[in-house]
Amino acid sequence: MKKILLFAKNGQLGYELQRTLAPLGKVIALDYPEVDFTKPQELARLVQEIQPDYLVNPAAYTAVDKAESEQEIAYLVNRDSPAVLAEAAAKLRIPFLHYSTDYVYDGTKGSAYVETDATNPLNVYGKSKLEGDNAVMAAGGAGLVLRTSWVYSMRQGGFVTKVLQWARQQEVMRVVDDQVSGPTSARILAEISALILARAGSNAYGWLSERAGVYHCAGDGACSRYEWAEKIIELDPKKDEQKVQRLDRAKSSEFPVPADRPMISVLNNDKLEHTFGLRMPPWQKGLELTMGG
Repeated sequence: MKKILLFAKNGQLGYELQRTLAPLGKVIALDYPEVDFTKPQELARLVQEIQPDYLVNPAAYTAVDKAESEQEIAYLVNRDSPAVLAEAAAKLRIPFLHYSTDYVYDGTKGSAYVETDATNPLNVYGKSKLEGDNAVMAAGGAGLVLRTSWVYSMRQGGFVTKVLQWARQQEVMRVVDDQVSGPTSARILAEISALILARAGSNAYGWLSERAGVYHCAGDGACSRYEWAEKIIELDPKKDEQKVQRLDRAKSSEFPVPADRPMISVLNNDKLEHTFGLRMPPWQKGLELTMGG
């Protein structure tokens, strides 16, 4: 039976990956304190010891604002640890699936980003993730980086659960309408990830090394956070609990935060579809499926 080493099993995406990867083999799922991403060399030893057939890493330091003051930790988790994992995977000929973010772009293009567009992260989180992506690619081997955006699930505090909570507490809600991207269901992203590995077949390393690279994999289409909140409220399965009467538009400048965000960071998913024949559903459909189930 194939062995799949999965990190960050308690995170939004890691939790879903445990389920979707299970049909492919035995999932060895770890999280802190069993494994510490601020100690990269521990990870190299772990990979050597377990010798998995696949390595899947959704672990990241994702506290965007906190990263501005905790730069050292952000770089250890988002750059140094993926670099070590990618090197170990290439050396042992293990396919490596790693996840990244739309925050590697500055959001000034004005249309959907493709993988060949110039990167220009605006904050420490984005910079540390980009350096991690570059390290994974530099290691060679069968490394795939899936860049995604606005990942959410129903079981952890992300935007969707926050909006549902606010809708039960406030009569008037104000949500920014100048940040635009593609909301991505953690569950569907995990399903696409498992399908990519399943398509690799028996010669997974060879097949994936021919297709190694960076791919965009996000909810298809685009919306502002305001439009997303509007759809969440509409799809709320317990509307009778809502207190909200009105949703007002706001600007990001009205909510000052330590880290700058890209304003329009929509990702174009065509490369993923051309290479693997897989595509994320429209963000509205992904939201409907996630909130309904």
